[in-house]
Amino acid sequence: MTSAFETNLTKAQTCLARFQDQPLGHFIDGKPVAGAPGKLFDNLSPIDNRVLNQVSAGTAAEVDAAARAAQAAFPAWAALGGEKRRVILHRVADLIVARAEEIALVESMDTGQPIRFMSKAAERGAENYRFFADRAAEAGNGLSLPAAEHLNYTVRQPLGPVAVITPWNTPFMLSTWKIAPALAAGCTVVHKPAEWSPLTAMLLAEIMTEAGVPAGVVNLVNGLGEEAGKTLTEHPAIKAVAFVGESATGSLIMTQGAPTLKRVHFELGGKNPVIVFDDADLDRALDAVTFMIYSLNGQRCTSSSRLLVQRGVHDAFVARLAERVARIKVGHPLDPRTEVGPLIHRRHLDKVLGYCGIARSDGAEVRVGGTRAEELGTEGNYVRPTLFTGADNRMRIAQEEIFGPVLTVILFEDEAEAVRLANDVPYGLAGYVWTRDGARGNRVALALESGMVWINSENNRHLPTPFGGTKASGIGRDGGDYSFDFYMETKNICMALGTHTIPKLGA
Repeated sequence: MTSAFETNLTKAQTCLARFQDQPLGHFIDGKPVAGAPGKLFDNLSPIDNRVLNQVSAGTAAEVDAAARAAQAAFPAWAALGGEKRRVILHRVADLIVARAEEIALVESMDTGQPIRFMSKAAERGAENYRFFADRAAEAGNGLSLPAAEHLNYTVRQPLGPVAVITPWNTPFMLSTWKIAPALAAGCTVVHKPAEWSPLTAMLLAEIMTEAGVPAGVVNLVNGLGEEAGKTLTEHPAIKAVAFVGESATGSLIMTQGAPTLKRVHFELGGKNPVIVFDDADLDRALDAVTFMIYSLNGQRCTSSSRLLVQRGVHDAFVARLAERVARIKVGHPLDPRTEVGPLIHRRHLDKVLGYCGIARSDGAEVRVGGTRAEELGTEGNYVRPTLFTGADNRMRIAQEEIFGPVLTVILFEDEAEAVRLANDVPYGLAGYVWTRDGARGNRVALALESGMVWINSENNRHLPTPFGGTKASGIGRDGGDYSFDFYMETKNICMALGTHTIPKLGA
C-alpha cells in the first residue's frame, strides 16, 4: 500500500519536472523570458543539497526591462477602476485554490518546510487576494475636512511601479501578502524572490496572468541581491520598495533607494519574547510556546524565540517543555508526520548550529538538541529542535536572531523585570504575554516595545489589523487599510466657497 509520503513524493517530482527541463527564467511584460546566456546559479534542495534546478541570474538590463514594463503598464492599470481590479483579483484567488496542491508540494521541496504547514500556503495566499480585492473599489477613498470658507477633501491615488522583494521562509504566502494590496491599490509590480526559494514565484506570476492581470502589471526577475536586487532598488522608475528579510539588508536597501527618494516598507528581523507569568494557563501556554518557535522550522519572523518564565513556575514549566521539544518529529518535508523539516540552506544550518557553541561558551545549557539529526543522513540540512536554558539577556543567544528551531529560556522575578528583559534587545516585532490577570496582560502589552502583542494566544492573524515592527524590526505596516497607506499617495483638495477675503498686493 502506497503511503501518503510516497504519494506526495511522486506528485512533487511531477510538479518539479518543468523546472528541471530548463533553467528558471523571468516573467516580464506578460511573458516568460529565458534570461541572459550563461548567467545561472544553482537552486539547492534543503533535503539533500543536490541541485534542484538552475535559475537565471537577472542582469541590470533585465531588471530595467521589468521596471519599464511596470512603468508603461501603470497608467492603464491605475485607471481601470477598483471594481474591475476586484474581479481580476478574485480570479487570481480562484486559480490559486485550483493549484493549491501543486503550490504546496513545490514550496515544501524548495524550502524544506513541512507539508503540514505548506498545505495551507495556497489557502492563505488566496485569502490575501480576496481580502484586498474586496477593498480595491474603496482604496482611493479619503476624508471630508470642511473649514469655515473652504471645502477640503482627501483622496488616495496609486503610487506607481513598486518593487516587492520577498524572503525564503514562506515565499508564496508572503508574496501574496505584498503583491495583492499593491495591485488592489492600482500599482504595478516588479517582484524579486529570494534566490534560495524561487520556484513558487513563477507559479504565482503564471496564475495572475491567466486570471487576467494585464501584461506588465506584474513582472518577475530572479537573481542575486548584489546585482538584480541592487539594480531594482536603485531604479528611477520604481517609486517604493516593500521588503521582507534581514535588518542589515533593509539598511542597504534604504541606502540604495535614498538618491531617488524611494518610499520603503520593511518587515525585518525579530527576537520576540513570550512572557509566561506564574498565574498563566500553563497547558495552553506550553502549546503556544512550542508551536511558535518550532513550527515552520523556526524560520518565522514572529517566532517567540525568547521564553521569559517567572520563577514560581520556571522549573516545572521548562521540564515539561524539554519533554515536548525532545518529541518533536524531524523528517522529510513531504512526510505528513513531519513537524520540523530541513533548514533552507547549508549556510543557514551552519549558522544555527554555531549558536550551540556560543551558548555553551557564554554559560548557558543546551538542554535539548543542538546537533544535526544524523539519523536522516548528513547530506541534508536537518537539525534537532534545540532548547537553551540557564541563559541571561546579555548572552548572544538572547540578543541575536538565530532564525531556526531554537528557543532560549530566561528566568524573571516580577512584572517590571519581565518588561525590562523583553525590551532589552535591538528588535521590536512581536511579543506574547501569558497571564490570567487581564489588567496585567494589558499593562505589559502596552509597555512592550513591539509592533504587535498577543495576550494568551499564539500568532493569530486578522487581516484588517496592522502587521509590522519597531526598532530594528522594520518600518511601516501591512494589513487592511494600512497597506494602502504605503502603496498610495494621499492628496488634499481645497475648494473655496467664494466668501473669504483674498489678500491684495499692488492694488
